[in-house]
Formats: sequence, structure tokens, C-alpha cells
Amino acid sequence: MADVAVVDSEVADATVVQRTPRQIAWMRFRRNKVGVISACVALFFIFGAYLAPIITRILGLSNTKTYPETLNGFAMPVGGAGGMSLSHPLGVEPGAGRDLLALLLYGSRISFSVAIITSVASIGLGMLIGITTGYFRGKVDAIVGRFSDFLLSFPSTFMIIALALPLTQRVEALHIAQDNGARIVVLVVFFVFFGWPGFARLVRSQAFSMRERDFVMAAQALGASSWRIITKELLPNLWPTAIVFLSISLPGYLAAEAVFSFLGVGVQAPASTFGLVLSDAVTYWRDDPAYLIIPSAYLIIIVLSLNLLGDAIRDALDPKNSPS
Repeated sequence: MADVAVVDSEVADATVVQRTPRQIAWMRFRRNKVGVISACVALFFIFGAYLAPIITRILGLSNTKTYPETLNGFAMPVGGAGGMSLSHPLGVEPGAGRDLLALLLYGSRISFSVAIITSVASIGLGMLIGITTGYFRGKVDAIVGRFSDFLLSFPSTFMIIALALPLTQRVEALHIAQDNGARIVVLVVFFVFFGWPGFARLVRSQAFSMRERDFVMAAQALGASSWRIITKELLPNLWPTAIVFLSISLPGYLAAEAVFSFLGVGVQAPASTFGLVLSDAVTYWRDDPAYLIIPSAYLIIIVLSLNLLGDAIRDALDPKNSPS
């Protein structure tokens, strides 16, 4: 009987810990060491990009100033590894002699801005269209569905290359933006225009499925308006999908901006992005391989960390994973 009393006492003292879905997802994410490290690396590069003026000022560097004393008679960096030194941690640019670290910091700020703006705009537009077509269905769903099929099958890369220059000139003529600002606007518009259909179709399928769920039908039976059902019932259940899609689309748009700048239809000199630095590095890769390897490794680390972070977020938000 004493043993039974002890067991009953322990059961009475035990408390059931209740966790919200957000707490469970955060607990899963913290247990994922790869995800935590990837998040730290990604935040390090993002903060480094947007704090570039402060960092370069502390180091006494500039992304526009040239350092001719670091170049030899052939306009190549003095010393090994692209001219790395305490004054220039990642070396200098062949030919002009600009500091490579400053170029990458300022260049990554442009690339991150394009990727973040494009990802958020694509997800916002895709969320709006996906919920609308999935919930209301009908002719609107059919028309938007065929249009999204057309965009997904369209050769977007060739379209961007062909129309980037005339549209940039049009943006400049309308005084919306000038020079590289106009090129960034055109690139973002193209990315969003061709980027929303994939996410919209994903949201549409989930909204179409949730429309028949008990909690939605109960809200309809209670007389809730369509606006309330969409904002209070459907949208909260779609945010995890949006977060995962955001973490996955960021590295894709980051790499895409670098590719189009490399091809000459994105940001152009004297500004610097990953694509411009790599395009210039191709000219010197035999004489100064570090000038190609360092920016490539910089971009690879950023994209890899964002991809691993996206995988970790997806696993954390997956309800099939154990919360313990």
C-alpha cells in the first residue's frame, strides 16, 4: 500500500507541459545542429552585407578606392593568394586594385536586396492568387490556372535576356529609376512575374483541400464571411508553407541575380555584385586563380547555408516529426 501511495503522489505532482505549434517547431529547430549553424552563417553574411559601410570604415577600406601599391608592373596583385594581407584580408582586384572584401560586402548587399524583395513579393502575390482561386474556384480558378501553366512553361531566361535592355530604357524614360536602379527594378519585376505561379499553385491546392475541412465548414455554418474564413481559418494554416518557400527561394534568387549580372543584363559596373566580380575574374583566372576562387567560395557558402537553413525550417514545421 505504501508503494501505491508513493506512485499516486508522483502522478499527482507530475504536470503535463503543453506547447504551442510555434514552440514545438522552435524546439525541433534547436535540436537540428546543421540548421542552427546554417542560420548563424547566413545571418553573419546578411548582417555583413547590410553593415558593409561600417565594416569597411572600421577596416579602413573602400569599394571604390583603388590601391595601386598592391599591384605589380603587370597590374596583378603583389604576393600570393591574390594579394592577401592584413590590410586586404581577401586580396585585391587585378587591374584596378580595389579591395575584394569591400567589393563582396557591397555586392552581396545588392544581391540580398534583390533576393529578399523578389521572394517576399512572389510569395505575397502567390499567396493572394492561390487562396483566391483555391477557395472560390470556378472560372477564375480555370483562367488563372491556364495562365500559370503558360508562365511555368515559358522560357523565362531568354525572355529576361531579350527584354532587359529595352525595359530598362523604358524605366529610365519614365524617371522611375536610373542606371543600375532601373536594371534592379526590371530584374525584380521579371523575377516576380515568373516566380509567383509555382507558389500560387501550391497554395491553391492546400486552400482547395482545407475548404472541405470541418473547421472551415463550421465557420461557414455559423455565417462567417469569406473574408473572415480566409484571414482567420485558411491564412494561419498556410504561413508555415510560406516560410518554407521563402527559405528555399532566397538562395535561388540570389544565384539568379548573380547569373544575370554575369550575363550582362543585371547590375553593371561601377557597382559590384557576385556576377560582376565572377565575370571579371574569368579574365584573370590563369594568372590570379584566387580572384575566381574566393568570390565563388563566398557565394557557394551563402547559398549552401541558406539551402540547409531551408531544409531545417521545413523539418521543424513538419507535423509528422516527433515533438519530443
